Amino acid sequence: MSEHETGPAAQRDRTQQETGADTTRPDAGQDDGAQVSTGNETAGVPEAAIPELVIISGMSGAGRSTAAKCLEDLGWFVVDNLPPALIPTMVELGARSQGNVARIAVVVDVRGRRFFDNLRESLADLDGRSVTRRTVFLESSDEALVRRFESVRRPHPLQGDGRIVDGIAAERELLRELRGDADLVIDTSSLNVHELRAKMDAQFAGEEEPELRATVMSFGFKYGLPVDADLVVDMRFLPNPHWVPELRPYTGLNEEVASYIFNQPGAKEFLDRYAELLRLIAAGYRREGKRYVTIAVGCTGGKHRSVATSEKLAARLAAEGVETVVVHRDMGRE
Repeated sequence: MSEHETGPAAQRDRTQQETGADTTRPDAGQDDGAQVSTGNETAGVPEAAIPELVIISGMSGAGRSTAAKCLEDLGWFVVDNLPPALIPTMVELGARSQGNVARIAVVVDVRGRRFFDNLRESLADLDGRSVTRRTVFLESSDEALVRRFESVRRPHPLQGDGRIVDGIAAERELLRELRGDADLVIDTSSLNVHELRAKMDAQFAGEEEPELRATVMSFGFKYGLPVDADLVVDMRFLPNPHWVPELRPYTGLNEEVASYIFNQPGAKEFLDRYAELLRLIAAGYRREGKRYVTIAVGCTGGKHRSVATSEKLAARLAAEGVETVVVHRDMGRE
């Protein structure tokens, strides 16, 4: 498991405005001029409006980024490497969002070590504001951490001119007190990415099943496969409406074209069986903690068969409770 894991394929062709707030993550190096909250600015704010807070910390290489991405997928507002002195300000801004930012997760690590001494003071400040907070500490053995740093060929943030093990020892000493105060300690020495995500889901997802989001993308094989496809469907086994003069000008969005395609032998049977297969795959993806899937549906030019099939598959997925986006990559390209 790498601290620098790349997350699942992001949804395309739409902007989600779940929080109504600017989700740009603060730059850890740009704190000049910031106004740090020291008073009880949340006084008078209903307790229900004060965001729940999770502090994510732990050893470098132990999986902080994976834990943060898991919370982000669960709908948390995640800020990476926020100076601890600014945590109360972040909570205050969340309280002013009228419930749009109900859960905040902050990653605190040794990259911000010159601010680290302020963490205890900031947490004490939050205790006086009735903020519900938890601290998650990611732990791992020295052997596992050395192996992970060597696999990505990056130095430990604290090793300086020494060895990786020197940086690990220095970081352990720096974080010793925080580890002792943590509400949840997860040892990732023998965990892979999926197992860590499962542990985070168990703690923070509640009884809700992890949400799966799908992008169904039609495309033309003559223009190349989508590079981000998880699954590829080839609809070229069906007759091409391009060779029907009265259908050629239209696309798979046209009812006459769709009717022609799905009245062909095997078309409806294929749709039923593939939809059933997707039901099994979606259940497996949820169990494995996979949040996003891209299903690429292709035909020769990406105009007729792939478009009509994408629309049908997307409707089936939506009926199964999968949040679905349809993208027609090559329609209109001819």
